[in-house]
Amino acid sequence: MITLGIESTAHTLGIGIVRDWEVLSNVYDTYKPVKEGIVPRKAADHHAEFFSKLLVSNLEKAEVKLSDVDLIAFAQGPGMGAPLRMGVVMAKYLAKRLDTPIIGVNHCYAHAKISERLTGLKSPLYVYLSGGNTQLLLEEKKGFHVLGETLDIGQGNLFDSFARNIGMEYAHGAALAELAEGGRYVELPYSVKGMNLVFSGLLTQASKLAKTHPKKDVAYSLMETSFAMVCEAAERALFLTKKKKLVACGGVVQNKRLQEMLKIMCRDDGVEFGVAPDEFNRDNGAMIAYAGELMYAKQRNRKPVEEWEAIQNYRIDLVGKV
Repeated sequence: MITLGIESTAHTLGIGIVRDWEVLSNVYDTYKPVKEGIVPRKAADHHAEFFSKLLVSNLEKAEVKLSDVDLIAFAQGPGMGAPLRMGVVMAKYLAKRLDTPIIGVNHCYAHAKISERLTGLKSPLYVYLSGGNTQLLLEEKKGFHVLGETLDIGQGNLFDSFARNIGMEYAHGAALAELAEGGRYVELPYSVKGMNLVFSGLLTQASKLAKTHPKKDVAYSLMETSFAMVCEAAERALFLTKKKKLVACGGVVQNKRLQEMLKIMCRDDGVEFGVAPDEFNRDNGAMIAYAGELMYAKQRNRKPVEEWEAIQNYRIDLVGKV
C-alpha cells in the first residue's frame, strides 16, 4: 500500500509518502512569522501557496505517480483552525480526484507511533512535547492514556512566547536555544504537580527578569528549569508504570540539551531511551502517512470522504472514539 500523508496543523506544511510502513519521501516548508506569533490565516495562505510544489517534490523523491497512491491520510487535529482546514480540503480533493480511501489522523498519535517505529522501543512511556501539547502518554489496549500534561500552555508555546516577549525576530524554540548557549542560571519558578506541569508562572517571571538580566542567562534558565520539570514528571511516571523504555517525541525534543537530560535520567534509572531523528520530530507528512496506514490496517476510522472534518481540540485519548 502507498499512503500519502498531509500535515498542516500549525506553521508547517508537510507531505510524506509511505509504502508498507517504510518512508519513501518527507518534504516540508514552514511559515516563519517575523516579530509575531503564528497568524492562522497567514499560515493557511502559506500552505495553499506551497501545497502543489511540495506534492510534486514528494512524488519525484518517492519515485511514484499520483495515480499510484492507495490511501490519503491527513492530520485531523489538534491544531489551528485555518491551516488545519486547508489540509483537510486538499486531502478531500485528492481522495475525490484519485477515488481513493481517506483517513484522518490524530497529530499526537502520529508523533508517538512514528517514533516507536523508528526507535524500535515497543510499549514505552512517551514524553510528548510540542508547541501546543506537553504530555506523558501510555498506550493501552483501548488506546492512549494521558498520565500527566501541562495544565496551561505547551512547552513549545512557552519558548515561543518568551522569545516574542524579549523581541526576538524569529520567535521559535530553536532560535531561543541558540541564544541560551553559554548562559548562566538565574532562579525561576518551578512548578510540578504530580505528573502535571504548569509553565505560565515560569513565563511571567522569565519575561520580567529579562528586563534586568542578560537575555542569554534568562533564556538558558528558562530552558533548564522547564526541562528539569519535564524530567521530574517523567521519572515519576516511570516509577508509577514500572516502564523500562522511554520515547521522547514532538518538536521540542529536537533540543539536544533536553535529550541529554532525559538520557541521563534514563541511564540512572535503568531505562532504555529512544528519540527519532529530528526530521520526524518536527511536524511532517511522513508521520501522518505512517499513522494513517497503521490505522487503516486496523480498520479504524473508515468513512466516506464527505464525513471528514477538522477537530481543533482532538485529544490523543479520543482516538478511535470520534
